[in-house]
Amino acid sequence: MSLSDPIGDMLARLKNSQKRNHKKLELPSSKFKTKIAEILKSEGYIIDYEVKSDDNKPSLEISLKYNSGNPVISSIERVSKPGRRIFSSAESLPKVNNGLGIAIISTPKGVMTDIDARKQKVGGEVICKVF
Repeated sequence: MSLSDPIGDMLARLKNSQKRNHKKLELPSSKFKTKIAEILKSEGYIIDYEVKSDDNKPSLEISLKYNSGNPVISSIERVSKPGRRIFSSAESLPKVNNGLGIAIISTPKGVMTDIDARKQKVGGEVICKVF
């Protein structure tokens, strides 16, 4: 089965799993999804992630994080979609909730947060906003 928007599918699964208070989430893996999971881990939104390879189909297992029973990720929103790509220069990168949240940006130097992209003065495609 091919998906038209695998990143949107990942974000929807993440949101739905946290609403149902699941401990772990398993989804098909790719390098791009792994980089997003790495950013979410480094920013403290998830506990950990692991890439498992079963029967030549790698899967990404994400351990979700909760704070006193509530999900740490209160909102995760896809910005750039396959039908409408949203690009931003380094100067006009979005601030999520006045800097309390992060935006994940795909730049020529790799996938990074909006804060890192501003420091390195690179723009790119705004993938999603996390708060």
